[in-house]
Amino acid sequence: MWKRAIVAAALVVAAGTVGQAQDPAEPANRPQATRPQPNNLVGLKVLVVLSRYQGEKKISTLPYTLGVVVNNSKTSLRMGVDVPVVQTVFSSTAKDGIANVPTTSYSYRSVGTNIDCQAENAPGDYYKLIMTVTDSSVQLDTGDRAKALMPNVPMFRSFNASFQVLLRDGQTTQYTSATDPVSGEVTKIDVTMNVLK
Repeated sequence: MWKRAIVAAALVVAAGTVGQAQDPAEPANRPQATRPQPNNLVGLKVLVVLSRYQGEKKISTLPYTLGVVVNNSKTSLRMGVDVPVVQTVFSSTAKDGIANVPTTSYSYRSVGTNIDCQAENAPGDYYKLIMTVTDSSVQLDTGDRAKALMPNVPMFRSFNASFQVLLRDGQTTQYTSATDPVSGEVTKIDVTMNVLK
């Protein structure tokens, strides 16, 4: 008699276990509470403004806008033009009875702005922007000092800065200010960051 009771109890326990595994009220693919969720990608709009000043007077402003994805590959911007540079060579042989005839040719030099930007998460709702800004241009108005060094010859100006900056949504900061040693012009970089909604 007691053997039948033990067998019946075992069958009840087994039936309950099977019922729990096949309970239609419990979906088989229900996510577990402890399962890590994938991080959502965050997009940023980064505005970089290069400004030049002669004393207190602003003489140029160049804005550049980049779209950057946080914790992703860097965003690169290239904007420029090839400028012709005149090269004059005087011939050492006579031509049409005239010696030292000048021959003019052109070579080209690239000038413009290159910007690389990468973004990372930082504590306190901040984002860390890792940036490299390179700018080159033709110095047309050379000024008295430049004319004394090399009169009537165009000069090429270059600027290069690599930096990291911490910004919250909507913040603006002026990263750097540098003075051209020849013309005295001051170049400033302002960076503004907004989180894309």
